[in-house]
Amino acid sequence: MIIGTAGHIDHGKTSLVKALTGIDTDRLKEEKRRGITLELGFAHLSLEGGAVAGVVDVPGHERFIKAMAAGAGGVDLAVLVVAADEGVMPQTREHLDICRLLGVKAGVIALTKADLLADLGEEWLSLVKADLVALTVGTFLEGAPVVPCSARTGAGLPELRAALSQAARALPARPAEGPAFLPVDRVFSLKGFGTVVTGTLLSGALEEEESVSLLPGLPGPLRVRGLQVHGEARKKVLAGQRTAVNLAGVEAGQLHRGMVLVRAGELPETRMLDVELSLLPAVEQALPRRRKLLLHLGTAQVEATVALLDQARLEPGATGLAQLRLDAPVAALVGQRFILRGSRALPGRGATVAGGRVLSLTPPRRRKGAAAVVGQLLEADAGGQAAWLLRQAGYRGLTHAELFGRAGLPSKTLTRALELLGSRGGALLVDRDRRLYLAGEVFEALQRRTVAMLAAFHEREPMREGLSREELRQRLSPELDPRIFQRVTQALVEQGQATLDKDTIRLQGRGRVLTLADEGARARLAAELSQAALAPPTLGELAGKLQLPPARLQELLAVMVREGLLVRVNEALHFDAEALAGLREQLVAYLREHKEISTQAFKDMVGQSRKFVIPLSEYFDRERVTLRVGDKRVLRRG
Repeated sequence: MIIGTAGHIDHGKTSLVKALTGIDTDRLKEEKRRGITLELGFAHLSLEGGAVAGVVDVPGHERFIKAMAAGAGGVDLAVLVVAADEGVMPQTREHLDICRLLGVKAGVIALTKADLLADLGEEWLSLVKADLVALTVGTFLEGAPVVPCSARTGAGLPELRAALSQAARALPARPAEGPAFLPVDRVFSLKGFGTVVTGTLLSGALEEEESVSLLPGLPGPLRVRGLQVHGEARKKVLAGQRTAVNLAGVEAGQLHRGMVLVRAGELPETRMLDVELSLLPAVEQALPRRRKLLLHLGTAQVEATVALLDQARLEPGATGLAQLRLDAPVAALVGQRFILRGSRALPGRGATVAGGRVLSLTPPRRRKGAAAVVGQLLEADAGGQAAWLLRQAGYRGLTHAELFGRAGLPSKTLTRALELLGSRGGALLVDRDRRLYLAGEVFEALQRRTVAMLAAFHEREPMREGLSREELRQRLSPELDPRIFQRVTQALVEQGQATLDKDTIRLQGRGRVLTLADEGARARLAAELSQAALAPPTLGELAGKLQLPPARLQELLAVMVREGLLVRVNEALHFDAEALAGLREQLVAYLREHKEISTQAFKDMVGQSRKFVIPLSEYFDRERVTLRVGDKRVLRRG
């Protein structure tokens, strides 16, 4: 687990960590010179019972809240450090607010510089403790032990260690079976090793030689060359451990704090998050429907537009649903806590105004009525969460790996939830190889829409045998996975609603099915028009030659036009497609050489009377091959 310090500047956080662990977390020359912590510091502490906790020491100065928030994001147990001679100060309050909003569940209050109490009067300690009681009412530190201690003399340190050990025993372990998620807080290069990133593994596990990504920006995959916890090499690390990861195939200059190390392909980066949001009670004004604030998520910091869902305002102390629209991409985990800060400090507290937890990743831009949709996640169990994600994915569906990342659930839990959903018709495995799932109601909606499209097609085209399957898929959605479409059409066939014939599909009992007599008539018609070339018979002449009723002839001609065998030039004339294509090539070649063509020259080219030449001229104009200029025609540009 991770223990984090919190508290006002110069209240002795770093000195306390050194006294407890023997490690000086101030590593920068500027920190040594100025005597204050500017950056995150790290140590490890042996607790009673043999457990070893990582320790994150954070800066106390208001200017370095970015670093404080980056360190507090992975804290399980907070040590609120309050100097005995000063008591509660502005950053004491803001750090406590940040820890609350980031979901820290337990902690201990260390009353440092206790060696000064003797000179402060008998009542001073009581006054400080009263302030601490007032400060912690309603927080995770309400009723927490207050341990007077001194880093200078060592007094109270055994009691503080015991209090930390007792609080640590009551904490649940972090989820080691979820998606791997390590927000990067340091990046450096070691001679002989290469690039190293460090952070607290908030979820999941990592092993040597795994393929990972660094999001946003470096999907990789990159190889994990080595792992360390507190300076010791490990083959595998688990959630809740301070971890150093040695990476192959990337330079330190490409990386920065704010990135997140994840297993390759497990999580997406995003510019949009659905969240549950709480406004601090100390905020002086309600949060409006839209507000620009600074988001601290993990170790990342990015400007965000906070858009309330179906609420005009969020009152101080209230909780509501919102969407965060980010100026830059981030990586996030469902359930991850965050804080939001404004540009002005609250009286006596700092600039932190709100915080909350992530409900969903990569959502669409939410519109009116979205609160009812997003609100379903607040009480959803594993099955409800998976069903919600599949409904949101729509026709695209989600693979098991994508669901794993977006739900943040252990793999076994997710698998059981999908099996249960499948037995109830809530989820459908549409591609076993890819483990691709579709929401049951989405699959049913696809079936209904397919039937409606086919019915409309048959109304428009009663004499066509059926609709091309690829054309139907494109009409449903160009992005619809062919395997999902195949499952939809196959289901309609199995239900007796549709019939598949080679590359076409039609509703059962609908669509014209050509008989042997029809096929013979079509073959004679094709031969007649092919032989006629650029001088085809009119409809009346064709009907007489082929001994076909005019209506039946029209049906056959329409089918052959759709199949690309014939071209309808006007109501009376249908040309063989190959003959017309040859004439087009000849015409284009002539115009490229001579720039223009007269009616007489075109008549000579066709070799037929004006009965055919005029309709053909007008056809090529309509097809934007030629442009009439006076009594001549030129080639259209392009």
